[in-house]
Amino acid sequence: YCGISERQFARKIKTLTGLSPGNFIQAIRLERALYLLEKRIYPTVSEVSHAVGCKNPGYFSKIFQARYGKPPKAYLMITPKGP
Repeated sequence: YCGISERQFARKIKTLTGLSPGNFIQAIRLERALYLLEKRIYPTVSEVSHAVGCKNPGYFSKIFQARYGKPPKAYLMITPKGP
């Protein structure tokens, strides 16, 4: 509870980020997913998808590719550099 209405909260998020609350949450989830993929925290795209709150790995892959230009699976195929 923030002491403001849901509508006022949505307007504040839009003003601060330029995104609707739903798009803002999606952006945060995708950034977290990118981190998890780059660090290879989970071995599969499905596990990453679920870890960031996306129940449908197919949809997750679609929005991830739209944002980053390549599918999440591509990050799992890259061999790690150095120690």
